Amino acid sequence: MSNGAPAIQTLGVPKEIKTSEGRVALTPDGVREFERAGVQVFVETNAGLGASIEDAHYVAAGATIVPSAADAWAQQMVVKVKEPKLEEFGFLRSDLTLFTYLHLAAYPKVAEALVKNKTTAIAYETVQLDDGSLPLLAPMSEIAGRIATQVGAFYLQRPNGGRGVLMGGAPGVRPAKVVVIGAGNVGWNSAWIAGGMEAEVLLLDKNLDRLRFLDQIIRGRITTVASNRGAIERCVAEADLLIGAVLVAGARAPIIVSQEMVRSMKRGAVIVDVAVDQGGCIETIHETTHTDPVYELHGVLHYAVGNMPGAVPHTSTYALTNATLPYQIAAAVHGTRVAAERDHAFKLGINTVAGEMTNQPAAKALGRTAVDPLTVLCA
Repeated sequence: MSNGAPAIQTLGVPKEIKTSEGRVALTPDGVREFERAGVQVFVETNAGLGASIEDAHYVAAGATIVPSAADAWAQQMVVKVKEPKLEEFGFLRSDLTLFTYLHLAAYPKVAEALVKNKTTAIAYETVQLDDGSLPLLAPMSEIAGRIATQVGAFYLQRPNGGRGVLMGGAPGVRPAKVVVIGAGNVGWNSAWIAGGMEAEVLLLDKNLDRLRFLDQIIRGRITTVASNRGAIERCVAEADLLIGAVLVAGARAPIIVSQEMVRSMKRGAVIVDVAVDQGGCIETIHETTHTDPVYELHGVLHYAVGNMPGAVPHTSTYALTNATLPYQIAAAVHGTRVAAERDHAFKLGINTVAGEMTNQPAAKALGRTAVDPLTVLCA
């Protein structure tokens, strides 16, 4: 931390307004860390209520409760969970630093608004370490992966629209066949939970080293499959539950499962596409909400909620803050430019600055040209 005054002296925490989004970007412990760094924290009233965190808890930690979203957004830096909604675009401005999940490849209107208003926007999901891992996406990926299996099991029940298949089967009866495409954090957690429910699990990925590693952990409880079009076609056709878990950092998710493959699935099978907040990896998918989570197409039930961890906001809020807080503190104490100079992973998280897009995969997905963020920040 800096020995002098922090680069950013006021931090706003607005209440999330995405449908059924109960998470909040900062816990009371996070408030204490910012206060210790000399940053005043302003939390919109009831911002933490969905995560079972009351205003009094924030006040006890040193925060000031403000009555409106405008008051929270008026601070020098704002931390959120989800991308700004249309109703929040009016709060964007050139002297604002915004730190949140952005997923700009899937939300071009958000990118347009950030660029138009010349906002400095840092995306949790594109902060990337040298080994390719995404430390600020990982905790939500883990939770989303686990939820994917839970909701898949729920919708496989006949009263909920599914085939009427029990994940673990019964003595003398085969269990559900669960196919997970992608063996990253989302896919591995989905497969692990499905295996724990005693389903028959197939985990597909193109990275054979990743499959070798996981094979040593799971010791035969989950079948790993090298991913190619033929293998995907066969596995998808046999699936009771199909979980899409494919990610390309910052970019739109590639379409892995075609409409024809979905047509080949069993009637009453269930698809959960966790990649929907990056556009989805299944051709027939479109984003849904917690209040209207599923739709049927080609006889297959599709679940595609864009903020799945929002279903368990208490757990998700604490898991998210554990990961994001050090990067948020760095941005506030040192400022975006110095934090980017010190940490290449943080630099990759910067998506827009002064009307320019600065993350290469996100810019490419939107047909824009990315510039080096340090070039713009130093101007």
